[in-house]
Amino acid sequence: MPARVNGLRTAFLQYFADADHVVEPSAPLVPRHDPTLMFTNAGMVPFKNVFTGQERPPALRVASSQKCVRAGGKHNDLDNVGFTARHHTFFEMLGNFSFGDYFKEQAISLAWSFLTGTLALPTEKLLITVYEDDDEAADLWRKIAGFGDDKILRIAGSDNFWSMGDTGPCGPSSEIFYDHGPHLPGGAPGTPDEDGDRFVEIWNLVFMQYDQQPDGTRVDLPHPSIDTGMGLERIAAVMQGTHDNYEIDLFKTLIAASVDLTGVPAEGGEAPSHRIIADHLRAASFLIADGVLPSNEGRGYVLRRIMRRAMRHAHMLGAKDPLLHRLVPTLVSEMGRAFPELQRGEALIDETLKLEETRFRETLDRGLRLLDEAIEGLSSGDTLPGEIAFKLYDTYGFPYDLTEDALKAMGIGVDEAGFAAAMERQRAEARKSWSGSGEAATDNLWYELKEELGATEFLGYETETASGEIVALVKDGARVEKLEEGDRGIVIVNQTPFYAESGGQVGDRGTLRIADETTFAVSDTQKKLHGLFLHDGVVEQGKLLRGQTLTLSVDQARRTATCGHHSATHLLHEALRQVLGTHVAQKGSLVEPGRLRFDFSHPKPMSGVEIKTVEDIANAMILQNSPVKTHLMTPDEAIARGALALFGEKYGDEVRVVSMGVTPESEKAGHAYSIELCGGTHVGRTGDIGLLKIVGESAVAAGVRRIEALTGEAARDYLATQDTRVRAAAEILKVAPDDMLDRLAVIVEERRKLDRQLTEAKRELALRPEGSDDASDAAVRDVGGTKLLARVVHGVAPKDLRGLVDEAKQQIGSGIVAVVGVSEEGKAGLVVGVTMDITGSHSAVDLVRVGAEVLGGKGGGGRPDLAQAGGPDGAKADAALEAIAASLEVESDNVPAPSAPRHAGRA
Repeated sequence: MPARVNGLRTAFLQYFADADHVVEPSAPLVPRHDPTLMFTNAGMVPFKNVFTGQERPPALRVASSQKCVRAGGKHNDLDNVGFTARHHTFFEMLGNFSFGDYFKEQAISLAWSFLTGTLALPTEKLLITVYEDDDEAADLWRKIAGFGDDKILRIAGSDNFWSMGDTGPCGPSSEIFYDHGPHLPGGAPGTPDEDGDRFVEIWNLVFMQYDQQPDGTRVDLPHPSIDTGMGLERIAAVMQGTHDNYEIDLFKTLIAASVDLTGVPAEGGEAPSHRIIADHLRAASFLIADGVLPSNEGRGYVLRRIMRRAMRHAHMLGAKDPLLHRLVPTLVSEMGRAFPELQRGEALIDETLKLEETRFRETLDRGLRLLDEAIEGLSSGDTLPGEIAFKLYDTYGFPYDLTEDALKAMGIGVDEAGFAAAMERQRAEARKSWSGSGEAATDNLWYELKEELGATEFLGYETETASGEIVALVKDGARVEKLEEGDRGIVIVNQTPFYAESGGQVGDRGTLRIADETTFAVSDTQKKLHGLFLHDGVVEQGKLLRGQTLTLSVDQARRTATCGHHSATHLLHEALRQVLGTHVAQKGSLVEPGRLRFDFSHPKPMSGVEIKTVEDIANAMILQNSPVKTHLMTPDEAIARGALALFGEKYGDEVRVVSMGVTPESEKAGHAYSIELCGGTHVGRTGDIGLLKIVGESAVAAGVRRIEALTGEAARDYLATQDTRVRAAAEILKVAPDDMLDRLAVIVEERRKLDRQLTEAKRELALRPEGSDDASDAAVRDVGGTKLLARVVHGVAPKDLRGLVDEAKQQIGSGIVAVVGVSEEGKAGLVVGVTMDITGSHSAVDLVRVGAEVLGGKGGGGRPDLAQAGGPDGAKADAALEAIAASLEVESDNVPAPSAPRHAGRA
C-alpha cells in the first residue's frame, strides 16, 4: 500500500494503465490554447478542446498527473497559503478521463476499487456526494460501495454540477470525502460548517453528459465523457495519517531543508513561513521550468509575486543571504524523476531565484523600514490609507500585496479602494497588457475562408517556384472576385512555395505571374488559423481572377539570406548551451535577410570570452559544411533523439526536425551537433551560411538576453567595412594595421603629457605681463596700501582659475589677486583671492560680488580668502577688475583705527 507522494503518483498511473488508459505526461503550466486561463489550474485543462470537439483525443481512455497553479486571476489561493492545511499555489491533480468510452458505472467502480482496494482505505471513513437529482449515480454508489442513503448525500447547486461555461459540455458530479475524525472541527458536506478540516474532498468525478444550449436547455451529448480529479497532496495526507497536507513526506523534506538552512524550527509562529517557502518554491521552480520568468506584467508578475512572498518570509526567519535557490536541489531530488523539466531547468531555476532574491532584499529592507514609519500610531483594527500604500509602491518599489501581507499579522488592514484610485492609470495599463493565453481571436473573414478552403499546402521546403490556383481574393477586408491593376490586396492559393511569417522567420516576398500578362508583387506573406497563407501585395500589371492558375516565384536572394540566418540560429543556440549551460532556452527570435536576433534565457550578461567562444564554435560547424537534414517523426521520437523543442509548445502527431553538424560528443550520443523541432526554411549545408559574426549582446528582460548577429554577405560586408576603417586609421597613423594598438597607446599617453604641459604653461603665461619672460614680473599695483594683482586671461579652463589665483597669492606674499577668465563663447569666470594676513580688512566674497555685477552676473560665494563668481559678459572683464580696484580704494579710505579691528567677513 503506497503512502509516500512519489509512490502514490506511480500507483495511480499504473492502476489506470492496467485499466487500458494511456498515461499522458503533464501539460505545461502555461496553457497554449485556452485564452481564458493564465495558468493550467485543473487536470482537465489540457483536454478542454477535446471535450468541446475541437481536437481529437490522444486516446479514448487517458490518465495523468497534471501539475497545476492557482495564484493569479479568479483561481487565486495565494493569500491563504501557509495558514491553512490544504491551500497551495502549486499542486498535482491525479485524473482519469474517458472520451466517449466508459461512463458513470465504470468511473465509479474504478475510483472505488483504487481507494478501497489498491490504497485499502476503510470504507467507514468515506462519504459520497451526488447531484441532487442524479438518481443514476446514487443507485450506482449503492450497488458498488454498498452504502445507504446516510452515506450518499445529495447536494444542490454548482458544488455538484460542473460546466465549462454558459454553453457547451456540462454534467453532474460526484465527490468522495474522507472523514479525518471527530477530533477535528467541521461538518459533513452540505452543512453550515462544511469548510472545516474533518471532512475533506479527495476525489471529484464529473459525468459530462449534457450540452448546454444558449436558451438554457440541456440536450444529451452523443458520447458522454468522464473527467475526474484527485489532489495528490490530499490523498497523500490521508495515506500518511494526517489532515494537514504540509505534514506529508514531500513537504516535510522541503521544510526540513528550510529549517536546516535558517536554523529556525518550524514551530509556533514560524511554521507558516516555512510552509510558504516550501509551497512557493515548488510553484516558482515549475513555472520557471515551463518558460515563465519574473516580470512586471502577466504571468511573469504572478511568478514574481509568488517568489517575493516566499523571499519575505525567508527574511522574517532571519536568513541573511538568498535562501530559495539553495532549496532547489532538494526539490529536484524529490520531484525531478516524475518531472524531468525540473532536472533540465535546474541551473536556470537556481540562477533566477538567486538573482531575484538578491535584488528583492534591497527593496524589502528599505520598504519595511518605511512601512514601520507609516504605521506608527496604528494598532490592530486600524487601516493604512491607500495613498500611503501607493506611495510605498510607486516611489519605493514596495508591492501592495507585501504591504498587505506584512500588516496582516498585526491586524492592520489596507485601504484597497484608496490604493486602487491612486493607481488607476497603472491598473488600466495592467489590464490592457494582459490578453490571456493562447492565440487571439481571428477575424471572422479568415475563419470563414479557413473553414471553406482548408489549409494552404506549403511547398517551400523543396522549391522556390510552383504553380497554384487562386481560391480567394481579398481587398479592403472583404472577399472580391478580381483585383485590377494598381489594386492592393491579398491572394490565397491552394498551394505555395512562399513561407508565411512564423517562428521568428519573416514572410517571403516575390511575384505571382500569369504568363506575361499579369504580375502581382508580394510584399509579405502571413499565416492565419494554423495554415491559411495570405500573399499581401499589389497588382503591378494586368488583373487577377478567382480560379486562375498562376506561377509563384519567391525572391530567391532574399530567401537564401534568410535561410542562412535561420540555420545560424540553430548553431548559435547549441553553442550557447555548450558555453553557458543547458539552462539556455530560446525565448524568441527574428530571422531576416540582413540579420538575426536570438533571445535566450540566461540570468547575466555574457563576457567577451564567452561571446568569442560561442562565435568560434558556431563557425567551426559552418566550416564543417555538413548537410542540413530534415526528418518527420513523432514528438516523442524527436525528443528521444535529443531534439530541442520550444518547451510547452503543443505539437501535432508529426513534427519537422532539423539537424546539422557533428562533434565527437554528438557522434558518440548518436545524433547531430544541433537537432531542433523547427518549421522554418534552411540552407542545404552549413557551409552555405558562409560566416557568423556576433555584433551585439544585450538584456531584453529579467533573465533574458539577446544576441544580434550577421551571416553570409551581411557578415562579410560588416567585416569589410570594419577592415576598411582599420586600414584607413592605420594609414593616418602611418603604421601597419597590426601595430595600430601600440601606436594608439603611445599617442594617447603623449596627448596626456601634452595636455598637462599645456595647462601648466597656460597658467604660467597667464600671470606674466606682456613682453616679460618671468612670472615674477607680473604687474602688481598698490591700491590704498594693498597689493593688487589683477589679470584677464584667455584659454584657461574655469577649473584652473582657482589654482592660478592660489599660485599668484604665493608670489605676491601679501595682497589681493583677481583673475577673470574669458571663454571662447565670451562668458567670464571670476576668482578673487585674499592672503590670510589681510582677511581681517578685506573679504574675497565682497570683492568677487563687485566684479560679478559688472560682468552681468549675480552674487558669488566662497570664503574670505577665496571666492568665485561668473557672468555672461566677458567683454567687460577689464571693467570688472577696475571695479574691484575702485572698491579697494573705498575700503582703504574707510579702514578704522588699529584699536578697532574689523571682522574677517562682512554681509
